[in-house]
Amino acid sequence: MNAKLKLKKNDIVKVIAGQDKGKDGKILEIITEKNKALVEGVNMVSKHTKPSAKHPQGGIIQKEAPIHISNLMFVDAKGKATRVGRKEVDGKIVRYSKKSEEVIK
Repeated sequence: MNAKLKLKKNDIVKVIAGQDKGKDGKILEIITEKNKALVEGVNMVSKHTKPSAKHPQGGIIQKEAPIHISNLMFVDAKGKATRVGRKEVDGKIVRYSKKSEEVIK
């Protein structure tokens, strides 16, 4: 059983470890089975492709590779990296920024 992930698709995150440390980007996809995420413009890899309908020329294309969730940190509305907590507000469980105590929309 995996723990509940605190990051979601379209969240803005900052990379806190690895070769892309310090970069910001939007989460494009979450891979829950592996606890990884695809982040826009982060962890780019070169992929060699054959000519196809999508890439008629073929050749080498750059694409994002998954990065582990533990190497990502949520960026709140003020632009600060923060941890994410969960609490009950008006009978609903919401995510909130632990640094500023603001509810994440």
